[in-house]
Amino acid sequence: MPAEAEKEKAGTGRPAPPAAERPSPPLTQRQQARRRRILRAGAHLACRGGFEAVQMREVAESSQVALGTLYRYFPSKIHLLVAVMQDQLERLHATLRKQPPAGDTAAERVAETLMRAFGALRREPHLAEAMVRALTFADRSVSAEADQVSRRTTAIILDATGLEHPTPEQLSAVRVVGHTWHSALITWLSGRASIAQVRTDIETACRLLDLMSSDG
Repeated sequence: MPAEAEKEKAGTGRPAPPAAERPSPPLTQRQQARRRRILRAGAHLACRGGFEAVQMREVAESSQVALGTLYRYFPSKIHLLVAVMQDQLERLHATLRKQPPAGDTAAERVAETLMRAFGALRREPHLAEAMVRALTFADRSVSAEADQVSRRTTAIILDATGLEHPTPEQLSAVRVVGHTWHSALITWLSGRASIAQVRTDIETACRLLDLMSSDG
């Protein structure tokens, strides 16, 4: 099998230069539209067959861009799928802002928010598997994209808490909740946890937020 095909099969694409060496000037409107097409194409292929179904050549054909152009936007399949996850979280965040969670406490609101996010992923399990797998495989070359996913997750949780000026301890609790949500998603995708277990774990972690509030 040719070396390029081996890389494609492994999901690494071509070797990615260090993030610091990849300049990222603001995208023009045309470039933004092209990037959105690429993200939609990647998400569509992932919905059909998960991680393995996302092949860079097919993404390029579906989004009507040259393969070389695709690699300039996303140096590998991992970069692409982590960016897809960022895009999905942005859409979820926008929905949550229009329909904020109910609940008398921060723990209740955050738990509802994360279960709504989990429900959205359950509706597209192949896509969820592809995104989580990519995030798990991400190395230092994907740190910028992975950090964006982490920041968006934190922002979603913070919005649900209603905390305008969180303390360092509260931010730490928010990160723990985010880690728990991510871990619960992995165990559910691998068949090692039921929906009820996921909910219990998330609700348990969310109680940290009320404890931090009480301590303040």
